[in-house]
Amino acid sequence: MSSQSPAVPVNQITNVLVANRGEIARRVFRTCAELGIASAAVYSDADADSPHVPEASAAVRLPGDTPGDTYLRSDLVIDAARACGADAIHPGYGFLSENAEFARAVTDAGLTWIGPPSAAIEAMGSKVESKRIMAEAGVPVLAELDPADVTEADLPLLAKASAGGGGRGMRVVHALDELPDAVAGAKAEAGSAFGDSTVFCERYVDTGRHIEVQVLADNHGSVWAVGERECSIQRRHQKVVEEAPSPFVDERMRAELFDAARKAAGAIDYRGAGTVEFLATADGEFFFLEMNTRLQVEHPVTECTAGIDLVAEQIRIAEGQRLTDPDARAERPNGHAIEVRLYAETVVPAGDGLEWQPQSGPVHRLRVPRVTAEFALPPRFGVRLDSGVGDGSVVGVHYDPMLAKVISWAPSRAEAARALATALAEASVHGLATNRDLLVNILRHPAFLAGETDTAFLTRHDLATLASPLAGEEAHRLSALAAALSAASINRDRATVLRGLPSGWRNVASQPQRKSFTAGERTYQVEYRLTRSGLHAAEYAGVDLVHAGPDNVTLTVHGVRRNFEVAHHPGLICVDSPLGPVALRPLPRFTDPEATVAEGSMLAPMPGAVLRVAVQRGEHVTAGQPVLWLEAMKMEHQVTAPTDGVVSELNVEAGQQVDLGAVLAVVRPADEQDHNPRQEAGTS
Repeated sequence: MSSQSPAVPVNQITNVLVANRGEIARRVFRTCAELGIASAAVYSDADADSPHVPEASAAVRLPGDTPGDTYLRSDLVIDAARACGADAIHPGYGFLSENAEFARAVTDAGLTWIGPPSAAIEAMGSKVESKRIMAEAGVPVLAELDPADVTEADLPLLAKASAGGGGRGMRVVHALDELPDAVAGAKAEAGSAFGDSTVFCERYVDTGRHIEVQVLADNHGSVWAVGERECSIQRRHQKVVEEAPSPFVDERMRAELFDAARKAAGAIDYRGAGTVEFLATADGEFFFLEMNTRLQVEHPVTECTAGIDLVAEQIRIAEGQRLTDPDARAERPNGHAIEVRLYAETVVPAGDGLEWQPQSGPVHRLRVPRVTAEFALPPRFGVRLDSGVGDGSVVGVHYDPMLAKVISWAPSRAEAARALATALAEASVHGLATNRDLLVNILRHPAFLAGETDTAFLTRHDLATLASPLAGEEAHRLSALAAALSAASINRDRATVLRGLPSGWRNVASQPQRKSFTAGERTYQVEYRLTRSGLHAAEYAGVDLVHAGPDNVTLTVHGVRRNFEVAHHPGLICVDSPLGPVALRPLPRFTDPEATVAEGSMLAPMPGAVLRVAVQRGEHVTAGQPVLWLEAMKMEHQVTAPTDGVVSELNVEAGQQVDLGAVLAVVRPADEQDHNPRQEAGTS
């Protein structure tokens, strides 16, 4: 809808500083370049070599590593804008993007804020206050519950932080006796993450749909509903798969959602790009959840189906320009788009289930096939890649471990799912464990393809099955053989005597070549001999060697030719083939006795800070009992006892920084007595 109001003078932007990092900074730089606008970057010491730094017209260092010392320092960011001659600031998402004080500080400094008014940010910053405003505007909301007044009839419910988002400060409660701990945990996490420990409760819809509407509003009274997205598949309240349009929403529901979203934006005099999030029940009833007063991580799916560059629209609105295109495109989306978030993380057992732990370290290679666009609206149906890392990047412990967003856009939902699953399966992702297998298995799951994608998807469909490796046992065995043959080829090429002879060649038949690798908890031992008659390997009956080079090995397996791409990295060999990706770690021929770890040791699963310790040395614990909590990569991680026993060693305390693999504590069987052999022998 629009109204005729006096025109706002256009304030042309010439240089935009992006107060962010990684993928979203690169995304904004791309649009700025297309609009002929200079761009400026800021970077922490940890991000000095990040790909986003050299892509800007200028870059300013923010001394330090942690967000609190760098990207969350509004004074340093504004000083950086002045230093590089920027006349506008784009906040991206996360960090200061929904900080009303920062928005005011930017405008007070005489810079253009590419975002909504600070009053709108403030109004939506509190979930309690925002629900009150929405209810008054006629937007459906879930009733707020006071934790002190909750009864059995209110269950299940969600204890939820009033500030922030991203899944932090949220706890699901199924029984009344769980409520005190849930509220306390939500308060602690919210206070740590957002500086506001206010918590409220609301009805928990365990099989709902997370539907959100993208809105754009200018300074002239126009408010567009640009399209809806579905983001129901979530883990720990964090989105995993996003798509547009929603397979659940019909024309009637779409019209009602758009109307509610326009009312929400109008109620707070919104300007810029924003997202109104709703929770929908199975019968199509929906309720306001929150409004994100910024660009969303999943905005590319809307850009693809609506044909709109949302960053460009943000800049035009900030300049005072009018929205010129009608929002009819949103009511007739062009094709279907699906986005997945590729994270550096691994699956580990946790109690009776599984837990995802973020990973840090080098990214040796990240390549996705058939990419038609990066950080921009594709010119045709295809695959889009928005990545914050490149070959050689290092994922640190201070920031979110997302490597990339991979987006497919196709004429239909089924085609988009197939194209995205194939692109992910064929991608070369070397160096860190990722959630790639989970994403591909979701996209290929019959329930997903049928559009059955409510918020209980990962609970209803066994997570262990969904997270199972794309490469099966046969793929691992053949990949180990390919890795061994590739390594032998490298050794042969490096030889200075009798070049061209097979690795390990002798003029008298002798022992076979042997190589050992680990993949997860499995060990693969390869034994083979290369003779004039070809490959001889007792464990590989029916396998013949066609070609073996440093980077590529071709085998014939029971008459079928298979190609294996092999990449050698420090301590790691990655083998990519149509059978599935396999990461192998070569085992040394001889092990170092000092490298062994005592049984019952609890190792740090990632670098991080110890938040709190729940036990003392000498205390009895049971398997699975929480021992301590680590904070890393914006999340809290519980470390539990590996077995029943006594805490014989406790090597950390709250506030201490620990490295990956550090021995945090040791649990020994209760009947095992500590002793010192030297003392028993009467020595000192």
